[in-house]
This record gives sequence, structure tokens and C-alpha cells, in this order.
Amino acid sequence: VTVSSERSLEAVVGIIVDRQSNADVELVGYRVEHKPGSPQVTIDLRRSPTARRSFVSLSTCEQLALFGSLSKTVTSHPAWGIKSVIFTEQGRAIDL
Repeated sequence: VTVSSERSLEAVVGIIVDRQSNADVELVGYRVEHKPGSPQVTIDLRRSPTARRSFVSLSTCEQLALFGSLSKTVTSHPAWGIKSVIFTEQGRAIDL
């Protein structure tokens, strides 16, 4: 997928979030916190208030599809220099 170089990290996260959202865990928003030069990024996900399932109730395969794809994508881009990803939901750590 091609994205603009301006705010490319946020754009890529948005594309993945849109593709992974489903009726059970509808994602209605996200925030990306990354300080330039930092090897760490925080991705804060927002579930719909009417979502039927929480992140921890997802199967291992579903968790890998969402969190694994986000993590692999952002840590694989050499220009971003990201080595680790922290996932939160409305500011609270998601413990899988």
C-alpha cells in the first residue's frame, strides 16, 4: 500500500486498523504516539462502545492478525527506527 510520506506511520496504522475491524471487535479509532528518534511506539486502540468482545477475548489467531500485523509492519520499516510496540486501549495497557 502506498501512503504519503507525511505522517506515514499514522496512515499505515489506520489502514491496518480499518482492515482488521469486524463486527465483534469494531475499532472506531486509534492514536499513535511516537517521539522522533525513539525506538518505541504506542498504539492506542479504541473499540466501539457496542463491541461484543474485548481484545483479550480474541483467539490467538485473531490477536496475531491485529496486533502481530501492526507490530510487524511498524518495526519492519527502517526509516521509522521502531524496535518495540506498546498497545493500549484508551490509555490502559492491553495485556494479552
